[in-house]
Amino acid sequence: MADIFFRTLPFFAIIGLGYWAGRSRFFSEEATAYLTKFVFFFPLSAMIFRFAANLSFAEIFDPDLVLAYLCGTMAVYLLVTLVALLRRLDMPTAAVEAQCAAIGNVGFLGLPMMAMLFGEASIAPMMVVLSVDLVVFSSLIVILINLGRGTGSGLGTLRLVFLGLLRNPMILAICAGLAWSAAEVPIPVPMNDFLSILGGAATPGALFAIGASLASKSAERMQIAVWLSFAKLVLHPLCVAFCVLYLLPVTSFSAMVAIAAASLPVAGNVYMLAQHYGVAPHRASAAILISTIVSILTVPMVIAWVSAL
Repeated sequence: MADIFFRTLPFFAIIGLGYWAGRSRFFSEEATAYLTKFVFFFPLSAMIFRFAANLSFAEIFDPDLVLAYLCGTMAVYLLVTLVALLRRLDMPTAAVEAQCAAIGNVGFLGLPMMAMLFGEASIAPMMVVLSVDLVVFSSLIVILINLGRGTGSGLGTLRLVFLGLLRNPMILAICAGLAWSAAEVPIPVPMNDFLSILGGAATPGALFAIGASLASKSAERMQIAVWLSFAKLVLHPLCVAFCVLYLLPVTSFSAMVAIAAASLPVAGNVYMLAQHYGVAPHRASAAILISTIVSILTVPMVIAWVSAL
């Protein structure tokens, strides 16, 4: 446990450095926004493309893992939605709360952390997790918000979902990488070096951007934020563990990576969506802040647990 804690600590230390930079105004909110945009569109996409280009479609598309992770995530999603509806929240707000419980920081934090802890073999199952999050749940929140507003039954919502997927650089990077892999063409040395150098900026840049963005997050609605953080950091990995180990068992290594991925804190893009639609941005903000702080302890605990399976 102590060894895993110290191995994950540098990741959180860079997040802490970014938080200090944002909190002290050394990094303004505008600078943080541009850094996040840079990492999202360039280094992270380069890293994902390079990973995907060295994998086959069969390695990434594991139907058992897709279904097991989807079931586990959907279970916590439905549970949090039910709790929200019992509290008489409207559908858009319930969708934002459910998103907080289901979507972890896989792209910015999870990919580099799991690659360091479990090796490059973890990249394929992490791509599955990332694809499920992006394709299923990032689309679902858009549909539910529009349904809740009475505008979700037409082609307009489907167009929004399709364009959102089409414009997401992580999805494009995965597809482009798989297409390159399918062509069985080796990556030229200059191109590989370019991708390696650019992709090398993804981990420190993403972690610093996470921290800097946390500096502007509020800690309002603490009771709700604690519940959503508990759902994300505890209930989500437990639901996924039940599915990948018992309900729809997958290989022990894939199960280990999937459970660890489910233990990650709430993703920053949940706040971006909540703010974009004007639906409960403060509770999403607080959930991101609280879950990220608490995950310094909970993520190593979950990783230590799955490593012993």
